[in-house]
Amino acid sequence: MSDGSYPTKLEREDERHLAITWSDGQRRRYTLRELRDSCPCATCREKRNAPPQSPLMLPILSDAQIQPLSVTGMKPVGNYAYAIAFSDGHDTGIYTLEFLRELGSPA
Repeated sequence: MSDGSYPTKLEREDERHLAITWSDGQRRRYTLRELRDSCPCATCREKRNAPPQSPLMLPILSDAQIQPLSVTGMKPVGNYAYAIAFSDGHDTGIYTLEFLRELGSPA
């Protein structure tokens, strides 16, 4: 990271929140929905940048998408990022440490 800080503790606070404690003492809290909606993978970036669909078109949701969102896995990628897998089946986002420091809110 540019400021040299790195995660020292990851914890699930409850079924909707994750907290990361950083080496500089900062603790940030993230909603799982915020993490999922901010996914940096190419597919999700493309969907976010696509023109809005017609309000008359209703999305078709899978069974996994209608269940409460949860993190099913989180593993380091080198020493610069985490890969996060979600209960809706999405697992291609690589969240850099810099990006994680921008998300969430101080806890």
